[in-house]
Amino acid sequence: MLEPVAVNFIDLTSANVLALFVIGFIGGLVSGFIGSGGAFVLTPAMMSMGVAGVVAVASNMCHKFPKALVGAYKRYRFGHVDVKLGLVMAATASLGVWVGADLQQHIKFNYGEAGSNLYVSVSFVIVLAIVGSYVLRDAIEIYRRGDTHAEERTSRLARWVQSVEIPGTMVHFRTSNIRVSVLFTIPLGLATGMLAATIAVGGFIGVPGMIYVLGAPAIVASATELVIAFVMGFGGSIKYALHGLIDIRLTLILLAGSLFGIQLGAIGTTYVRPYLIKVVMAAIMLIVAVSRALVVPVYLTELGKLGLAPDTMTVLRHASFAFLVLALCTGGIIIGGAMVHGHRRIKPALEEQPQTAAE
Repeated sequence: MLEPVAVNFIDLTSANVLALFVIGFIGGLVSGFIGSGGAFVLTPAMMSMGVAGVVAVASNMCHKFPKALVGAYKRYRFGHVDVKLGLVMAATASLGVWVGADLQQHIKFNYGEAGSNLYVSVSFVIVLAIVGSYVLRDAIEIYRRGDTHAEERTSRLARWVQSVEIPGTMVHFRTSNIRVSVLFTIPLGLATGMLAATIAVGGFIGVPGMIYVLGAPAIVASATELVIAFVMGFGGSIKYALHGLIDIRLTLILLAGSLFGIQLGAIGTTYVRPYLIKVVMAAIMLIVAVSRALVVPVYLTELGKLGLAPDTMTVLRHASFAFLVLALCTGGIIIGGAMVHGHRRIKPALEEQPQTAAE
């Protein structure tokens, strides 16, 4: 077992408390809308405020599981959650969480806060750039085909996965309307859990994996990820808490804001076409990737690998924060606009219902 690592928790001024609440609200809004947990917004945001990378990851994971439970229940009422698929994925994801947490603690213990921050940031850049680009390309192809109002097309990989018959392992997931071997869920679950424990974001693998590998609809995958996030968050919180890495103050403030946002985000999914979920996911991912990439040279300098001037480091930190704010605003504006547009689209139909009933 690793020895506990020394961490410094930030001071909570009034400005920091307000900022954390707003960040939690927007993170919850994004989480309820795309089902990723919203940590890819929350973790970089806290790091921009001076929170150590490992503490940001641990505190995010702790706040995630009660928020995910609320979001999953909300989406379940809309018929979006595939409970069986979520629990199957969560079984191996929980194992991945414990492995990833050990890796994160090992880096912090051996390389200090700068090493942990560098590891988290580089992981964000790589994962966000790859997954965000793929999701954006898929959304653009749907838009170009002009079938944004049509049902989603199952990817070629998912069609192959569904065609593979392995006796004794085939499972039918009714809500997702797919039948696959449970063996294909094992690597997806492990990768989801390891990534969640490493950077507090498992949905980057979980949601695209369910969509493009298993063939689940985007709206079902985004909702089912909340079930996985609940199980992972609970187990991961215990793991990190044993090493004193959770700042419960941050957890409670983020949770207070995100519980409001996640319900609005979940409601928003009922007004939009599935392809728009991919647009929001890709846009925020790519902007946050730029934000984290800008501070990588800063952490390398703190580790003695580069020799940037203090003024240059300050400029990079400010630029990183600016891109993070842009990501938050982009997500809020797109989701808010989609909800308003969707409500206007269905409002005439809702107004006609009482008249029809009266006739």
